[in-house]
Amino acid sequence: MLPMTQDDGDLDSLVRKRVRALRVAQGWSLDELATRARLSPSTLSRIENGQRRLALDQLVTLARALDTTLDQLVETATDDVISSPMIDAAHQQMRWPIRADPGMTVMRQRMTNPPPDNPARMRAHPGREWLVVLSGTAVLLLGNRRFRVETNQAAEFPTMLPHAIGAEGGPCEILGIFDRDARRGHQRNDDSTRDASSPPH
Repeated sequence: MLPMTQDDGDLDSLVRKRVRALRVAQGWSLDELATRARLSPSTLSRIENGQRRLALDQLVTLARALDTTLDQLVETATDDVISSPMIDAAHQQMRWPIRADPGMTVMRQRMTNPPPDNPARMRAHPGREWLVVLSGTAVLLLGNRRFRVETNQAAEFPTMLPHAIGAEGGPCEILGIFDRDARRGHQRNDDSTRDASSPPH
């Protein structure tokens, strides 16, 4: 199979498919999107089916009606779809940056220790964090509260609340997503306080 090139025909086809996919995702009929975009249903149908030339003014209107931007509507496929993690073996972590939102990070982490008993070792910093437990049971200390997070459960919290995470009853693995501020907060704490034996959160 020959590699595809991103020529004008490919982009044209991609935009048409994207318009239809966004419309279907919203649960809208051709008539509903046509009304929102101030186009006739027949015009919209021809746009989606490749029977009508794409006009810039129509794309701008369609992008607005679909609650997106023209740039996102005509964005081409990227070559770097697959990425490999940065591995921190000492702390049993893997990290992946999120290219779509620079500053956000996904991290896979294996924990064997319970969260710290000492409140002074709980962290607080600007940002927001999400985590999913992949296996085992995690314990999330959040302010004065304690949460058990089981396999396949998720937690989301503002990181300005003092927090710590550890394992309960054996090792657990979590997948964490940090926004820009939360990632920065963890990096500062990592640089200043973490050693190989301290809990990673």
